[in-house]
Amino acid sequence: MRLFVGSLLLRPYVFLFLLAFLAAGVRDLGVGRTLLFLAWVWPLAFVAEFSSTRIGIPFGLYHYTQTTRGEELFIADVPFFDSLSFTFLAYASLCLARVVLASRNRLAIAGLSGVLMMLLDVVIDPLAVRGDRWFLGRIFWYPEGGVYFGVPLSNFAGWVVVGALGVGGYLLLAGARAIGEKPWPGVGLYYGVLLFNLALTAWIQEWSLLAAGIALHVILAAALVTTSRRPRMA
Repeated sequence: MRLFVGSLLLRPYVFLFLLAFLAAGVRDLGVGRTLLFLAWVWPLAFVAEFSSTRIGIPFGLYHYTQTTRGEELFIADVPFFDSLSFTFLAYASLCLARVVLASRNRLAIAGLSGVLMMLLDVVIDPLAVRGDRWFLGRIFWYPEGGVYFGVPLSNFAGWVVVGALGVGGYLLLAGARAIGEKPWPGVGLYYGVLLFNLALTAWIQEWSLLAAGIALHVILAAALVTTSRRPRMA
C-alpha cells in the first residue's frame, strides 16, 4: 500500500487520466464492461512490457532504470503506472475509432484503435525518453537508441499490435453490447492526453518534436474527418 500511494504521489497525472477513463467508461460501457476492459488491457500491456525489457518483443529492447524503486510500485522490473497507462490510452483510441468508423465492424475498430494508440505514442514516447527534463524523471532507456527522436520504429509497431489486441480482445470478451453508446467523453480523453503531452514538449522546448507531433495529428485529424464523412455502405 505504501508503494501504491507512492505511485499516486509521483504520477498524479496518470491517475487523473485513469479516473477520467473510469468515469467515461462507466457512462459508455457500464461498470462491468469497464472493469473487464481494465482487467484485460492492463495484464496484456504488462506482459508486453515485461517481454520487451527482456527479449525486445513487441516494443523493441529497453530497460527501466529502477531509480524510483522503493518510492513507487513495481511489478517485476516494470513500474505499475506505466502498464496501467495503456488502459486509458486504449479506451480513448477505441472511442475515437468508433466515432470515425460509425460502424460495428469489430475487426476494423480494433485495427484502427491500434493505429490511433500508436499515433499518441509518437508524441508520448519521445517525450518520456526526455523525462529527466520534466517531472517524469529518467525512468527508462533504449540501449541502441532510435531513429525517431531516440525511439526505435519497433516501438511504434508494438503499440499498434498491443492496442489492436487490447481493444480486439475486449470486444471479443464483452459480448453483444461491447461497443457502447457514448464515445465522446473518451474522444475528449484522447485529445486531452495528446494536448498534455504536447504542452510538456513545448515546456522542455523540444521544438522539432513538437512540430512533428502537431503536424502528424493535424494530418490525422483531416484524414479522420474525411473518412467519417464518406457515405456508409448499406
